[in-house]
Amino acid sequence: MTPAILFLEKQKATFTQHQYECTTLDDFGAHAAEQLQVPPEQVFKTLLTEGEQGPVVALVPSSGKVNLKRLAKAAGVKKLDMMPPAKAERLTGYKVGGISPFAQKKRLPTVLDASASHYPCVLVSGGKRGLSVAVAAEVVQNLLGAVVADIAE
Repeated sequence: MTPAILFLEKQKATFTQHQYECTTLDDFGAHAAEQLQVPPEQVFKTLLTEGEQGPVVALVPSSGKVNLKRLAKAAGVKKLDMMPPAKAERLTGYKVGGISPFAQKKRLPTVLDASASHYPCVLVSGGKRGLSVAVAAEVVQNLLGAVVADIAE
């Protein structure tokens, strides 16, 4: 049981767990989509960025990447850069490839790509490699206080 699953249960959120065999060392979102047989646009990766004002979490489809300028604008900051993986692991308490947006060590500003609303649910990491959770975009938005914006490209 990961902190993310415990958090979702404690919040009484509606979600489903999806386990799969994780056999990759990169592009975890695309791998999850393939293993779970869902469109890569429906599997969202959790990316950590940082700037002078601190870290910002971006949730974008695994089929694309984050536009840092649009993310910074949505987060209300001047500039953001990708966070080094080791720093993201220390900050969130999760390993790369299993970083969940839920139950990170510290609640961080989060921006969810607007495309999430195109699906009844999106899949995000459940807190470890090989575990995804399917949740409605509104659940992500409400539980994390996430801003919704067009941040993917």
